[in-house]
Amino acid sequence: MKQVVQNYKSGELALLDVPVPGCKPGGVLVRSAYSLISTGTELMKVSEAGMSMLGKARSRPDQVAKVVQSVATNGVPATYRKVMGKLDSYTPLGYSLCGVVEQVGAGIDDVKVGDLVACAGNEHALHAELNWVPKNLYAPVPDGLAPRHAAFGTVGSIALQGVRQGESRLGEVALVIGLGLIGQLVVQLLAASGVRVVGVDPDPARCELAERLGAAACGDPASAAVEAAVAELTDGHGVDQVYLAAGGGSNQPVELAARLCRDRGRVVDIGKCRLDLPWNAYYEKELDVRFSRSYGPGRYDPEYELEGRDYPIGYVRWTERRNLACFLDLVARGRVDVEPLVSHIADFDDAVETYQSLKDGDLKAVAVLFRYPEQKEEAGEAEAPAVTVPAVRRSGGVSTPARAARTPVRLAFVGAGNYATSMLLPHLAQRDGVELSTVVTTTALSAANAQRKFGFAEATTDLDAVLGDKSIDAVFVLTRHSSHAELTRRALLAGKSVFVEKPLALTEDELAGVLAAVEESGNDRLQVGFNRRFAPLLQEARKRFGARTGPASLRYLVNAGRLAHGSWYLQQGTEGSRFAGEGGHFIDTASWLLDADPVSVYAVAASGNEDLQVVLRYPDESTATISYVTTGAPGFPKETLDLVADGRVLRLDDFVRAAVYDGHRKRWVSSRLPKARDKGQNAELAAFIKAVRTGGPMPVPLESLVATTAATLAVRAGLAGGAPVTLAGAR
Repeated sequence: MKQVVQNYKSGELALLDVPVPGCKPGGVLVRSAYSLISTGTELMKVSEAGMSMLGKARSRPDQVAKVVQSVATNGVPATYRKVMGKLDSYTPLGYSLCGVVEQVGAGIDDVKVGDLVACAGNEHALHAELNWVPKNLYAPVPDGLAPRHAAFGTVGSIALQGVRQGESRLGEVALVIGLGLIGQLVVQLLAASGVRVVGVDPDPARCELAERLGAAACGDPASAAVEAAVAELTDGHGVDQVYLAAGGGSNQPVELAARLCRDRGRVVDIGKCRLDLPWNAYYEKELDVRFSRSYGPGRYDPEYELEGRDYPIGYVRWTERRNLACFLDLVARGRVDVEPLVSHIADFDDAVETYQSLKDGDLKAVAVLFRYPEQKEEAGEAEAPAVTVPAVRRSGGVSTPARAARTPVRLAFVGAGNYATSMLLPHLAQRDGVELSTVVTTTALSAANAQRKFGFAEATTDLDAVLGDKSIDAVFVLTRHSSHAELTRRALLAGKSVFVEKPLALTEDELAGVLAAVEESGNDRLQVGFNRRFAPLLQEARKRFGARTGPASLRYLVNAGRLAHGSWYLQQGTEGSRFAGEGGHFIDTASWLLDADPVSVYAVAASGNEDLQVVLRYPDESTATISYVTTGAPGFPKETLDLVADGRVLRLDDFVRAAVYDGHRKRWVSSRLPKARDKGQNAELAAFIKAVRTGGPMPVPLESLVATTAATLAVRAGLAGGAPVTLAGAR
């Protein structure tokens, strides 16, 4: 299928062939009929992409701050790869469309194949021939409403939410500053509510259009006509509400709002304009400044948008989806007229030229629609005091999948997110004797990006075809945590060697399912992405420390930091806790340094945050304490480790410096520049590829992977029970 994309690094716009998205549970696959170009938001994004790197940095200081923090935490090379990977990737455009349901996912019962729906979301209602849309981001189109009009649903919801934030009342007077697409819709919604509207825009044509659609008067912000109209309509008191629907870097809108608003009036920011509030003007009138967040309640909440958890109507009357349905109803009943806003309808095949015309100013428009071809294409298919460490049983079959000698190791990637594209694929793409065969994702564009950047022979959303391809030697599983165990199980049963990023499993049942696949198939060719034991600096430090004779004490401080709002790591209901997701890294490192698997786990959590203290006990009475904290200083190193035994100390500082102390002196010390931080991914991949190529043992014994996973899961049981958890059956 085709999709409109942009490379944020170069500014290139393209109509790209990408795989058809899979139809996941909890949503529907929609074939687009019309999609709407947001001439404000989208053109701003297109313009930013054409800036220099310095210009991009100036326009997004929030992202610059994240880059600086990433350098401090991960070093320059890793950060550079991550940033360049993001910049030099195709990103999607679009967020408002109407289309026909082509396939219905599990759990959906409110629409059926063939129904017309309006769709929302900058990840789900894209300028693409097919989109997967979760339940709370689509709404059925009322009978009789034209598809091109229903395509306005998302921008209409944005305008509607802004009006709701203004709490307009019958008979009031409102000022709308900015008469672009959103402003024109706000004018109509206010007029439909019995509010008299004055509009402001420097474009006479837009002012004229707003007056035709219900505004009492409109004019240039610098003209005396606007102030005169406000004075006449309000008896000189000023407007009750001001809606900022303008963009750009001028502070004129907020200054005009203060001048024309009445005492204790309301100012609602809908657009993205400069907001240097003149303190005296806003203070003296005690103006109420409000923000309108996109389509309404539910926006940016992954449990609402992705998992389909609705807010009870008794507590949240107007959600994203209810706003979408409300706006469609208003258009269907003729209370809002979107047809006069349509400046141009372009064929989808002409998308790139249309964007370029808008950017260059050759096409002046309030709203532009893409019309999609009518012909159809084939769519894609899509807690107990003791925790038992499952025993690893293998059938009598051959455990090493057969592969042709002296041929490249052929790899398939399931998932191509940030970690895969910044930390793994750059190493594999440069490795001799490796062929990147197929990349599989549920999001079409991420597969196409990975194929373009790393040279995969094929990009698809069809996992079954990959698992059935006998020429593929190994499958990398780099999806979200909740799918790791099931995908690993299926790949093992298909006879593939498997590299799965941590965690291997989120529950004891998932872990048992993986081991049942090993027993059934006889295929134990499994590696979990516990890369720290492969870090060159830590490997050398362990060698210098030498063998020990007595018990050891290990302390591991993980300064994990806070996650950004909206991170899918916060979706604990489906993706597990943060420690369940990444704690295996630190348990595996401790167990490797102590050369044993833990026999018990004790965990204590701090009140009110995710800070944990995890104490592991080993067969020889060695102990490891992992302090996993999210409330530390961002400038402090992420990982520091001390191993003490037999009068010696091994010290590791964030994979930048390491030292071994013996008696009264340092026996060995090694220091690297922060930019040279190496956490072992390249060495881990080399070991895995070698094992696949030669048929030799996997880099980490399966029993150790299982023990680490069981210990990670035991932390949850320990927190629930408040007592040490014995790992029954541990070696």
